[in-house]
Amino acid sequence: MVRAFVLLSLGGPAGQAPCRVLYARAFGIPPGTPPGGPRQRLRRKEQLLVVARQVASQCQLLQSSLGRPSSPQLPQLPDEPVSLQDALGGLFQMPPGDPFPDRVTIVWLSVMALAFALVCDPQENLSLAEITLRRLAPRLLVSLRLLSPGADVLLRPDAADALLDRLLPHGQMLFLNERFLQAMDRELGIKASR
Repeated sequence: MVRAFVLLSLGGPAGQAPCRVLYARAFGIPPGTPPGGPRQRLRRKEQLLVVARQVASQCQLLQSSLGRPSSPQLPQLPDEPVSLQDALGGLFQMPPGDPFPDRVTIVWLSVMALAFALVCDPQENLSLAEITLRRLAPRLLVSLRLLSPGADVLLRPDAADALLDRLLPHGQMLFLNERFLQAMDRELGIKASR
């Protein structure tokens, strides 16, 4: 099961600008977590911020090892959709208590100055998690207009929620075929890149 989805801006290299969580959504409550109010919500936000920092660190490390410059600014983009074929991605595990009570696996994908991450249970199918992330990312980029100037994902959480409800219902990853994805794109009015 997917415990959470995080969309973040990567920030600058070597701590010049901190990463920022643009959108996050938790699915279900981890086992052993007592129900709570504002204190519990604050704890979840802190957990997802730790994940975001780790993803930003992993992404910057991978970019520097590949000799790619990491830039906190979005480059000028052409009008055609961005290809995610060469997008950097990876996965790593976080031990119990750091910050979740159980061990979790994080699968992430980086597109320019943005990153998408799924926080998964350790026994989750990681290939399916990567495929789900690669199918979710271009649809979020298009529907939230994340790569256009002046984009503000904080004002459009309903679009992200609608996509997550379809592709990750209740945190469950689905084996999706192209016909289903095309029907979903038509229903939501998305022109996803091929």
